[in-house]
Amino acid sequence: MTSWKDPEIAGVRALLAARQPDPGAPTPSYAERRASMDAMGEMGALPTGCFHEPQAMGGVKCERVVPQGAVAGRTILYLHGGGYTAGSPRSHRPMVARIAEAAKAVAIVADYRLGPENRFPAAVEDAVAVYRALLEWRIEPGRIVVAGDSAGGGLAMALALALKAEGLPQPAGFFAISPWVDLTQSGASYRTKAESDPTITKAGLDSAALAYLGGLDARDPLASPVLGDFEGVAPVLIQAGSEEALLSDSLTLADVLAHARVDVRLEVWPEMIHVFHAWGGALQAARRAIRVAGAWMDERLA
Repeated sequence: MTSWKDPEIAGVRALLAARQPDPGAPTPSYAERRASMDAMGEMGALPTGCFHEPQAMGGVKCERVVPQGAVAGRTILYLHGGGYTAGSPRSHRPMVARIAEAAKAVAIVADYRLGPENRFPAAVEDAVAVYRALLEWRIEPGRIVVAGDSAGGGLAMALALALKAEGLPQPAGFFAISPWVDLTQSGASYRTKAESDPTITKAGLDSAALAYLGGLDARDPLASPVLGDFEGVAPVLIQAGSEEALLSDSLTLADVLAHARVDVRLEVWPEMIHVFHAWGGALQAARRAIRVAGAWMDERLA
């Protein structure tokens, strides 16, 4: 049994272990998974003075999250995780609020269409529509950062490719948290981190990829961005945990970006798990990572 040096991550792991379903329990439906994620998000506290409100952008339902001290015009387009089959602005509200506060920016969280009801590339189309709407609102692209976690991190990278293909201006940067960028699940970390990842499994992501793709090719670069050509895209910050099954996705993405001459920064946080930023109330490491990301975004949005 691994002994963790960080007592806080040990506590988070104990909590996750206590929430594991009993052996043989039925697999939750998509509706149940979505409700559970939303409930978890609504349990978290927002920073003092932060408020949120519904906001339609480009025909896509969104949520606008406004922290105290947000600088006028600074915008984060946030794309939530959930395996392209779950998640919403509600589920990610506390984490997004902390990220927005760190960047001194307003966050627009896209409630993009999910599979299996809406198969690929519906999520990509919605992300492009929201980005276009931000430009139409006369928000300068140099004052926008696109951020996302897990599937949302992959969607952020797919958006980078879509903007390039459509000749739209790149934002100031992309912030990807534990991004899922290879829907073929081919990375070595699915094997090497299988025992240490308490939340993600290859079988679970295989199922989510099948539901999202609906029979389409996982090797399409808008589904698996690591297979795309990133030359000319904006700078990218990647943060991941050392103990997650998706670690290989972050490592491969950084390699692909570097070969495309993109300004890329990869941070692998020791002992941390998938999207550890969501545990900001319990993990000092999560709060530090968000501060680091906030400084990176602040530098690019200035």
